[in-house]
Amino acid sequence: MELKLKAMAKINLGLDVLRRRDDGYHDLRMVMQTIYLYDRIEIAESNEPGIRLVTNVGYLPVNEDNLVCRAARLLMDEFGIEQGLRIRLRKYIPVAAGLAGGSADAAATLVGVNRLFGLKLSREELMKRGVKIGADVPYCVMRGTALAEGIGDVLTRLPNAPDLHVVLAKPPIHVSTAFVYKNLRADELKTHPDIDAQVRAIREGDARAMVEQMGNVLETVTIPAYPVIDEIKACMMRAGAVNAMMSGSGPSVFGLFDEEDRAKAAYKELAEGSLARNVYLTRFFHAGGTAAEAARRNLW
Repeated sequence: MELKLKAMAKINLGLDVLRRRDDGYHDLRMVMQTIYLYDRIEIAESNEPGIRLVTNVGYLPVNEDNLVCRAARLLMDEFGIEQGLRIRLRKYIPVAAGLAGGSADAAATLVGVNRLFGLKLSREELMKRGVKIGADVPYCVMRGTALAEGIGDVLTRLPNAPDLHVVLAKPPIHVSTAFVYKNLRADELKTHPDIDAQVRAIREGDARAMVEQMGNVLETVTIPAYPVIDEIKACMMRAGAVNAMMSGSGPSVFGLFDEEDRAKAAYKELAEGSLARNVYLTRFFHAGGTAAEAARRNLW
């Protein structure tokens, strides 16, 4: 049997950093949203022992340095699975882009191994295991709209965010997450996004208020180092975005549009210009229901 799954990217509608913790991590408050941009993962049993990963991106590791292999190994070791595994990863989410692509791949692998071997773990049980791989993995198992706290692993599901058109653009640069957090002065930040107000807006289905409360404190580090991020934001706003912001630690930028024609025009301008290497026109993905219902609806 072979399973085919979609590993979906995320954006941050709001991202605040409260403080640096004694363990070196940061306490965060974020509003996370899954979007229809995804990698494809195919998982099948193999007669060869071990985990064999192949990918369409030559520079990605295909061993335990890849979160896909670590996710598969986590469940196989726990449940004593000796059967070999063959995994094919087709990357479409840009790498190191602030979109949780690696975490999404790991989450999809957890879901796939769980199904393939009939482990019968619930979504919540997979999320608990996912945090051992990375802080974003539990959210990528949950998907949809959520409030993330702690290091990003304390999750509260929110109602579906109001639908808007999304233009996503990644400039031809790579940003180190470690660099961003190392240079963030959380205790010196003068302004913070109002995450509580954004959560209220989502609960009330108020798209305008939700968009008005967008903010990402990591821009205070990334934009001065990489001004092209601000240029992309400005391009989206000129094209009619109701707001635009960097996702995660960057460098990807997304613009939210309430009119499809304006979103298409912004996409065309960025795709034909030199500011961005990767440009996408997409929308929000809405999760919900049980893991079994998600499987029946082919949401993975």
